[in-house]
Amino acid sequence: MEVTNKYVTIKRHVEGTPKESDFEIKTVTLCLSIDSGCGDIIVKNLMVSIDPYQINRMKSYSSSHETISYAKGIVPGEEIEAYGVARVLVSENPEFEKGDLVIGVITWGEYSKIPSGRMIRKLEPMGLPLSYHVGFLGFSGLTAYAGLFEICKPKKGDKVFVSAASGSVGNLVGQYAKLFGCYVVGCAGSNKKVKLLKEKLGFDEAFNYKEETDLKSTLKRYFPDGIDIYFDNVGAEMQEAAISNMNTHGRVAVCGVISEYTDSGKRAAPDMTSVIYKRIKIQGFLAGDYMHVYPDFLSKTNDYLSVGKLQVLEDISYGLESIPCAFMGLFRGDNIGKKLVQIAEE
Repeated sequence: MEVTNKYVTIKRHVEGTPKESDFEIKTVTLCLSIDSGCGDIIVKNLMVSIDPYQINRMKSYSSSHETISYAKGIVPGEEIEAYGVARVLVSENPEFEKGDLVIGVITWGEYSKIPSGRMIRKLEPMGLPLSYHVGFLGFSGLTAYAGLFEICKPKKGDKVFVSAASGSVGNLVGQYAKLFGCYVVGCAGSNKKVKLLKEKLGFDEAFNYKEETDLKSTLKRYFPDGIDIYFDNVGAEMQEAAISNMNTHGRVAVCGVISEYTDSGKRAAPDMTSVIYKRIKIQGFLAGDYMHVYPDFLSKTNDYLSVGKLQVLEDISYGLESIPCAFMGLFRGDNIGKKLVQIAEE
């Protein structure tokens, strides 16, 4: 038996801000049979994560290509791997049966053939929407949790600044920090997002960075006694301003630099004298480095969710054809919370 499989790919390497003309939808025929005992599975893709880091994979060169397998460069025309949830159609892997829900590395396509050894596991929804598992309880949530608690190691009363605070990671960092007993300020790119941070997510303060002309002075206003923790999703001028306002032994967790991904002229240049004399810790990290804390993250996050202490922010588009627009929107700041695309109904 065969099916027609549509998938989203890039026509050429993407340099700068992604455009609609950079993408295309290809159609191929996929045979729904696998060699006996090979360990592969074929799945129907249901929902995929849309993440800014993918832009680095689309470039002709990025230093990230050389660091870890899931950041390797994408060849134009080929399928694009992404984190998501799917339903098993055919299995030659003893760990999976037809009909199982699975979560892990699938593709921006209608179907995926998943070779033995790829990061994929059986999913038990636990009565929660599938979207929660792709974002909130997936790598976005783990990034927020590990970055805050494993790298920044907050103390009650610490003063925490979060950039891109209405995004998939930032909104959770702020909520975790508030629940832990910190003072939290976030920044976002619209007054609507600022209102949401304060009124729905419980941030102590928030501001629209697009309305500020001097970020260092702005942060001084919101943190007159200095910043203890900065969770960096942005890089560039925002990182410089945060570090200039940090206290001695301040901690910076760098999980993304979205302002630099599409503009090679933007680079953070913090005052390294301050870094030295204030003994500021700046650490980049990947969620995959902290899989050992996943059980703890999942347990605590589910506990908070069950008693209504955590708000889930999701921005879901529908249909395979919406993937390019959804991805481009990340770099315009269109999304509020985790950006996902539902490819098919469960």
